[in-house]
Amino acid sequence: MTTIGGVSRPLRIAAAAAHFGRDLDRGLEKALGIVAAARRGGIDLLVLPHGTLGGYLSDLEDPRSDEVPPALSADAPQIAAVAAAAGPVTVCLGYTEVDVLHGYPCYFSAAVCLTGDGVLGRHRKVHQPAGEAKVFSAGDGFTAFDTPVGRLGMLIDYDKTFPEAGRSLALAGARTIACLSAWPASVTDRASRLLADRQSRLFDLYDSARAAENQVVWVSSNQTGIQGNLRFLGQAKVVGPGGDVLARTGSKGALAEVRLDVEHEVTRARRTLHHLAERRSDTYR
Repeated sequence: MTTIGGVSRPLRIAAAAAHFGRDLDRGLEKALGIVAAARRGGIDLLVLPHGTLGGYLSDLEDPRSDEVPPALSADAPQIAAVAAAAGPVTVCLGYTEVDVLHGYPCYFSAAVCLTGDGVLGRHRKVHQPAGEAKVFSAGDGFTAFDTPVGRLGMLIDYDKTFPEAGRSLALAGARTIACLSAWPASVTDRASRLLADRQSRLFDLYDSARAAENQVVWVSSNQTGIQGNLRFLGQAKVVGPGGDVLARTGSKGALAEVRLDVEHEVTRARRTLHHLAERRSDTYR
């Protein structure tokens, strides 16, 4: 049983592989359907892909400013609609966020965690691949926060390439890390089969490595299908604190779902070798 707010109960965790495009209304309708099904099925934590509301870029090599996905404010009615549908389910989803800074609109790859009670936490993608920085601004930090399913942190796709990102959340007490992705196959060295693609291998490698090195539960969602020049991998999964993949999807839309006692599994993983406690930060440069 996982102890949450003094009450022990098992958790059902699901990571989604699904296609969400540029049509906001259609994306919202699809998201609401997945959330409603998760609620009926007793899911406690549902992690949807990055770009759930509004999709993602069509080109990573040379994206144009007029190709920014439909952008939402932090308090957009679409986000409120998902919260209302979520009820007791903790839901993480990604979207493009617009914010006015210094008098100019800035766009961020953003994620929000919510329940029927409202927003629990937010994240703006810090690390930007290829040409993404031409159209998006970067976030500036990593924050863990308390939720009905325990202390949690969020990352957005390329963030997971950097060990410091997951480590920052683990040091802030996150027992579960949700990584929301719109992660495509290689744009420079395409393989005939997705499973043979270099990015497919790296996507899986980072999921297991980040879970194992931080001894946390890692919930990895991803887009599927095609958007412009990008072919998304799917491969959603839930990874245990030992780096073992507990459930996963293929390249098509599906949920990777497990029933897991997060607190017990994390505590057990750290019983003999406690990576966070045994760090030698005085020697790191």
